[in-house]
Amino acid sequence: MIKLKNLNCGIRVAMEKIPHVQSVSMGIWVRAGAVDEAGANAGISHYIEHMLFKGTETRSAKQIAEDVDKIGGQMNAFTGKEATCYYIKTLSSNVEKSAEILLDMFINSRFDKKEMGKEKKVIFEEIKMIEDSPEDDIHDIICELLFKGHPLANSIIGTPSSLRSINQEVILRYLEEEYTRDNIVISVSGNFDEEQICSLFEGKLCQLKPEKKKKEIPTFVYEPRFRVKVKDIEQSHLCMGIPTFGLDDDRHYGLVLLNNIMGGSMSSRLFQNIREEKGLAYSVYSMASSFAEEGYFNIYAGVSHDKLEAAIRAIRDELKILRENGVTEEELSIAKEQLKSSYIFSQENVNSRMFAIGKNSILLGKVYTAEEIIAGIDRVTLEDLKELSAMISDITAYSGAVITNRKVNLKKAITG
Repeated sequence: MIKLKNLNCGIRVAMEKIPHVQSVSMGIWVRAGAVDEAGANAGISHYIEHMLFKGTETRSAKQIAEDVDKIGGQMNAFTGKEATCYYIKTLSSNVEKSAEILLDMFINSRFDKKEMGKEKKVIFEEIKMIEDSPEDDIHDIICELLFKGHPLANSIIGTPSSLRSINQEVILRYLEEEYTRDNIVISVSGNFDEEQICSLFEGKLCQLKPEKKKKEIPTFVYEPRFRVKVKDIEQSHLCMGIPTFGLDDDRHYGLVLLNNIMGGSMSSRLFQNIREEKGLAYSVYSMASSFAEEGYFNIYAGVSHDKLEAAIRAIRDELKILRENGVTEEELSIAKEQLKSSYIFSQENVNSRMFAIGKNSILLGKVYTAEEIIAGIDRVTLEDLKELSAMISDITAYSGAVITNRKVNLKKAITG
C-alpha cells in the first residue's frame, strides 16, 4: 500500500511498505532538470548531480563512498529532462545511516572549486562518450528536433562551452531557485517503519526556500524537421519521431500497447519485418516516451550505409499497413500480457518501485496503485488503438535524424 504524507516543512513523502523484503530504497527527487535551464547554464542540473558526490562539510568524496560501502549500500543518481533523483538502497537494518548519508550530500555539499574543475573534465569525457555512441547521440538529436522552441529540447548533459561558464556562484543560485521545498519529494520503497522514515527527514530540509518561482512555458508549435549528421562510422543510425502527449493522458496505456505491437518486443512488426524477414538491421525498435505534459513516439534502426533507404521504405510500409489495417485482437491481447508481465516483474525490485512512485509524485502529484495500472492496461480497446494508429501512422508528420557517412536527402526519403 502506498502512503503519501506531508512533512511539517511541506516536503512530500511517498512510501510503499513491502513487508516480505529485507531492503529499502529511498530517493530524494527534485523537479529540476534540463527544462529548467537557460542556454548559458545548459547541463547545470546534471553537473550538480555529479558534484553532490564530491564531498560535504564533514565527508570527502572517498569517505562518502566508504560510508556507503560500510553499510553494504548502493548509491547513485540520475538527471532527466524534468527531474533529478539521488537515491540509496540498503538493508532495512541500515535505513537510518543511509538516510543520514543521503541528507548530508543533499544539504551539505561543498562545491569545492578544485573539485568542480576536476568534475568538469569528467563530464567533458562523458560528452565525448555520447558523441562516440551514435545510438545515444541520435536519440538526443530527435528529441531536440521534435521539441524545438520548447524546454524539452534542452540537452541534459550540456556542452563544453556551457559547462565552462558554470561556476560556484551560478550553482548556488540555481540550487536556491530550484531546490525548494515544494519542488521535492522523498520516495521510499521496501521494508521500513513509516514513522521512522518521516522522523529521519522531518526538520532536515527547513532551510530550503518554500516555493519555486513559476515559469512560463513558451508556446510550442511543432513542425517536422530533419537533420543529417555526417560522420566516419561503420553503420547508419536512423531515428524518426512524432510528438504525442503527457504521462497523465487517458491515451497513455493505449500508446504504450501500440508501441509494443509496433516495435517494443521481438514479436513486434518492425522487428519481424526489418530484422527477421528483410535482414536490414540488427537493432530496430520503437519507443513511447512521456513527460509531464508532452511525449513522443519514435522509431530507431541501425543499418548498413547502403541499406538506409531500404530501411526507411520498410518503416514507411509498416506505418502504411498500420494506417490501413489497424491492429488485431490477438496483437492487442499479446501486448497486454507482455505489458502487465513487464510491470509485475518490475514490482519485484524495490528500486523500480521507488522510481515509479517518485516519478509520479514529482511530475503528476499523485501515485497510481498496481491495481489501477493493471486496470488501465486492461481497459484499452481496439477502438482506442484505431485513434492512436491514425496519429502515429502519418508519415508526413514525422521528424527524422540520421548519423551516417554521407549526405542524404532525409526529408525526401522519409516523406517520399
